[in-house]
Parts: sequence; structure tokens; C-alpha cells
Amino acid sequence: MTTPRTENKRSVHEFSSRVRETTPEDVDELLAQYYHDDVEWHGPAPVDRLDGRSELATGFWTPLLEAFPDLEKNDYVLFAGEFEGDEWVCATGNLVGTFENDWLDIPATGHATWLRYGEFHRMEDGRIRETRTILDVLDVLRQAGFRFVPSLAPEVVIPGPSSQDGLVLDERDEAESRRTMELVVGMLFDGLNSYEEKGLENMGMEQYWHEDFTWYGPAGIGSTRGIDGFQEYHQNPFLEAFPDREVGHHDSRIAEGTYCASTGWPAVVGTHLGDGWLGLPATGNDAEMRVIDVWRREGDRLAENWVFIDLIDLLDQLGLDVFERLRDDPRSVRWSGTP
Repeated sequence: MTTPRTENKRSVHEFSSRVRETTPEDVDELLAQYYHDDVEWHGPAPVDRLDGRSELATGFWTPLLEAFPDLEKNDYVLFAGEFEGDEWVCATGNLVGTFENDWLDIPATGHATWLRYGEFHRMEDGRIRETRTILDVLDVLRQAGFRFVPSLAPEVVIPGPSSQDGLVLDERDEAESRRTMELVVGMLFDGLNSYEEKGLENMGMEQYWHEDFTWYGPAGIGSTRGIDGFQEYHQNPFLEAFPDREVGHHDSRIAEGTYCASTGWPAVVGTHLGDGWLGLPATGNDAEMRVIDVWRREGDRLAENWVFIDLIDLLDQLGLDVFERLRDDPRSVRWSGTP
């Protein structure tokens, strides 16, 4: 049985599949089929917000397709749900193409490049009314040979779900969806927000995460394995940098089957009080973090977590303007390692 929700999911997935055949000359025609004319688009820095389908074409899709003429968009997680009366579709995957022309002042490499993305789409009447998306722009810079911050954990091409069931194009059992949502909400609000009161070792992460779960983080942070790896290479350094941070400021939070996702502009707020995270000294600055999280539940624990943080925007708040440094002195951030 086809429902409005399944139609929304299939529409978003169909858009992804059609990117491969789209050129800068016909991007307006493609967007007109899937987006409302007055779409509200929130993207990563330095693109940020675009209003209306015309701005979306000229401000994002046309430059992207000019830079990567053979671009394809591959969803490996896609599902839907309702949040505060609105219908949303969440997707994550990789944009893949040959970097033939400069993009966002990043020099073209001529090499295959992976642009990892997470996105939320608010749907109305079968088309996209609002989008919140994060592309790992810092990772595109890394692949182009530029290094701005040291990474604690390995930076890799992020895979899709190990269960290979991330494209949820049909309907799923509501009880399973509620079970997933309850687990994530408990982890966020009872677990992560208990740090100041209980400390890292007493946050009870084992109640929520499989012992060997995989955490797929953005460039500059990297990916980790297991609770110990997560705490050593991400959670502890992050909490030392932002000991008063609060999570859960969500513009959307949905679950379907064994998948759940949330996003917020910002989703995390805190004060930069500790030295060392991303190689930076403490600034004392207040920070707001644009975040998209996608989780997969396996049984009664979370097994995988795909994490998107707009680090270009966050670094700017902490006094590091990545693109200013790139334009002013590209040699100072040229990385001699293998991209």
C-alpha cells in the first residue's frame, strides 16, 4: 500500500538518482519537479542559507555540478517520520564525482572525490518545502590536500549500514519505530546530558550502545569503534573542550523501524573552555553547533551512528576562518600526506 509517507521517501530517493543525469543547464528543471518554489534551504558554511528554488540552483547545485560534472548522489540511509505535525524525510550517503573545476575556492584536483552528506527534508504536498543539510566540506579540503586541524581518529570514506537495510522505502512497524526513538531519547537526555553531574565514566553509555558500536564522525574528528574508542577519541576530548555543552535542541527528530535521526540549527550549544580539541586553545567563546545524527538500532542497543557537524561554521566561531586561510596563504595549509 502506497501512503503519502512512502511517496515522500520515494520522491527524495528519486531526486538523488537523477542527479547523475543532470547538468548545470537543466538543474532548474530538475529542482522544479521536487522542490517548492519558495523552498527554505539551510546548508553548511560557507554556503549557509538559500531562499527559494532559484537561489538553490545558483547558490548550490549549479556550482557543485560545474565542479563535479560526473556527480552522482548515493543514498545509503533513507527513512521518514513526523515531528511536531510535519512530515520529514532523512537521508545520508555520498556524493561522488571527479573534481574537475574549483568549488568554494577549493582548488580542483582532477581526482575522484567523496562528499559525505546528511539531510532532512520537510515535505508538503509531495515536494520539499524545507531542507537542512550538512556536507563534510572539511573532508573535501582534506581530500584536496589541505589540513587545518589534526584528527584524533582515522578519517575514512564512511560506509553505509553493516546491515545493508538503510533504504526504508516501505512502511515499518510503529512499535519498532517507537522502541528506536525511546532508546535514542534516553541516550540523549538521560545519558549525554548527565556529564556535569556524573562525569564521563558514570554516564551509563553501556545502557544505550553496543560494546563494539561504530561511530562515523566528520573530518577533523574521525571515526571510532566501541565505547572505549568513542570515549577516548571523541567524547572525552569534546567534553573537556565544552564541559557545559547541552544536546537535544532539535528542529526535527524522527524514527522509522530501527533507524532514528535528529537535526538542529543548532543542536548543541556550549562554551569553549578547554584546550586541545581540534588542536585549538580554549577561547571562552560561546558556540552553536549545526548537527545531524543518524542512528541504527540492533536489538536493544545502538550499533551505528553517522554524525555530521558543520565544522567550518564551528571553527569560524572559535576564531579559525578556514576559507580565509585558504585564500590568503594556501601553502600554509597544504598537507604533504596522502589525501
